Amino acid sequence: MVGGFSRPRKDKALKVSNGQEVKAGHILVRGIPTYKTGVNVKGLGTLFALCPGEVYFSRKKTRGGKMRTFVNVKPLSPRKKSSA
Repeated sequence: MVGGFSRPRKDKALKVSNGQEVKAGHILVRGIPTYKTGVNVKGLGTLFALCPGEVYFSRKKTRGGKMRTFVNVKPLSPRKKSSA
């Protein structure tokens, strides 16, 4: 509460959507504990991309029977250099 005004926090959210291209270090999720780290993603409270690529989500069931959503980044294929 800054200055006596209460306002909702806007920084805790899912920052990207499925199929979106991201750069290395791009923030994917901030402050939502239901999303877990997947392939090429790192972080605890804030999940970020380790390499440039395309975002996709996967769901898996844990041993306890809970469904978890994992955030993954599929790396971009390296561009082929043309020989001139």
